[in-house]
Amino acid sequence: MKKAIVAALCAFAASTAISTLPAQAADKVTLMLNWYVYGEHAPFYYGKDKGLYEAEGIDLEIQEGRGSAVTTQLVASKGVTFGYVDVPTMIKAAMKGAPVTSPGVLLQTSPMSAMGFTEKNIRKPEDIRNRIVAMTPGDSMSQIWPLFLKKTGLKERDFEVVSGDAQTKLNAVINGQADLLLGYVMDQSMKIKDATGKSVTPIRFADYGVNMVSSGIIANTDTLKSNPDLVRRFMAATTKAVEEAEKAPKEAAAAILKANPKGGKPDTLQEGFELTIPLYRTKETEKLRPFQVTDANMKETVDLLVEYGGLDASAKENPKRFYSRDFLPPDPAAAAVNAAAK
Repeated sequence: MKKAIVAALCAFAASTAISTLPAQAADKVTLMLNWYVYGEHAPFYYGKDKGLYEAEGIDLEIQEGRGSAVTTQLVASKGVTFGYVDVPTMIKAAMKGAPVTSPGVLLQTSPMSAMGFTEKNIRKPEDIRNRIVAMTPGDSMSQIWPLFLKKTGLKERDFEVVSGDAQTKLNAVINGQADLLLGYVMDQSMKIKDATGKSVTPIRFADYGVNMVSSGIIANTDTLKSNPDLVRRFMAATTKAVEEAEKAPKEAAAAILKANPKGGKPDTLQEGFELTIPLYRTKETEKLRPFQVTDANMKETVDLLVEYGGLDASAKENPKRFYSRDFLPPDPAAAAVNAAAK
């Protein structure tokens, strides 16, 4: 009897000790965005709000950015764990020696477009003739613009150009000094609508054979080597976040305002996110999970950057240095699609 009591007490003590052990601390991770928050960023806030990162053992902090180049620099210096940036900007930095790459390219169809007020009836490339176009010299869109002109049969003499920084470009359209501007379909269009209440119609470069990948997750190459498990868990949570946000765009946009009450207007945040969703996939990847970019898509992007974006031609020797699918959650159909897309 005494032995039984002692054994029971020992078992109770052991179970009590186990139950009072502290839970393993979650990994603190910082994700820096490409810019101030707008609709495109909804999945990250939605995933955090729904506990998807917490479920993967990640304590996520989301920080607004001040441009893809700045975020890329901070990832390269390990000032932040991950970045969400314009992948072509990251490629240019990597070619200059920055230790960065993308473990997940999200926007596989380019958001680049020429856009103006819907009331001006500028809906197709030929409508740009005899109009005034606002652009920012040297930015990614102005570099690809000549290819768009070539693909659509437009000449530079067919329209006038006014130049300025990003805000000047917006103001020119808002104030009627320009008929349209070069911008991202889910970004500048929403800013114009917020400021004026008027709808905007974009002419997407991708619809006329000019397609580059756009935004994606980036990480320091050392992080991928030294902590691959963390990268896999982060990409698993982010993949789920995108998939769940696609199903609930209103709730996803609301998650932005829950975390950042001054992050915008509910309607335009939702509309901006809904304009982003079609950019997640190409015709080749339309049935795949998010981030499953094809080798062909990345090769085309690098080729365009070399020809029109000033990227060194040596980048074409090994485009795979700029991205990886090894850290993504399983997608049985992806291998076949990538093989067919080569």
